[in-house]
Amino acid sequence: MKKIILALSIAFSCVISTPAFADQAACEAKALSKEGKPLYGAAKDASIKKCMGGAAADSGCEAKAVSKDGKPLYGAAKAASIKKCEGGK
Repeated sequence: MKKIILALSIAFSCVISTPAFADQAACEAKALSKEGKPLYGAAKDASIKKCMGGAAADSGCEAKAVSKDGKPLYGAAKAASIKKCEGGK
């Protein structure tokens, strides 16, 4: 019984993660400069993150970027708060 459960959990994890890999591959193919040359390093990472909707994933940290008064933070304070929320990436 345990072997069946293990096999099913592995199968489901592969099926669920496949669309994410397909999206990433498509985004990597789109990571091109204005001249049509492939991007590398941080520029490529930023392009892929933007393509995959990375801004939507970070919105939780952006929503938490508020002052002690409950007012939204701006500029460097907002960036520092988001970086701290994301774990210092």
